[in-house]
Amino acid sequence: MNIRPSAAIRQNYNEIAEQCRKTAEPVFLTKNGEGDLVVMDIGTYNRREKMLKLREELLAVEEDRIRGSKGYSVDEVAAMMRNAIKEAAGNGTTE
Repeated sequence: MNIRPSAAIRQNYNEIAEQCRKTAEPVFLTKNGEGDLVVMDIGTYNRREKMLKLREELLAVEEDRIRGSKGYSVDEVAAMMRNAIKEAAGNGTTE
């Protein structure tokens, strides 16, 4: 974990930005000895946001499963995917 005083962002912006890009880890900034901000490169931020969204979706699916929602077999999903691909390609459905 990299912790720096908030003044470091003003004095060493390029160094901190490069460190964030190189390590893909956030830099924690303090103000008066207390945690204040977290700085990270945009690529890392986007990956984390996508991961959080995926976790939310997986949790929603798991909650649906626990409540008894109908699931699909691998064969059913494969057939649905083939149909969607054919429809997207303009070939109509296979049924």
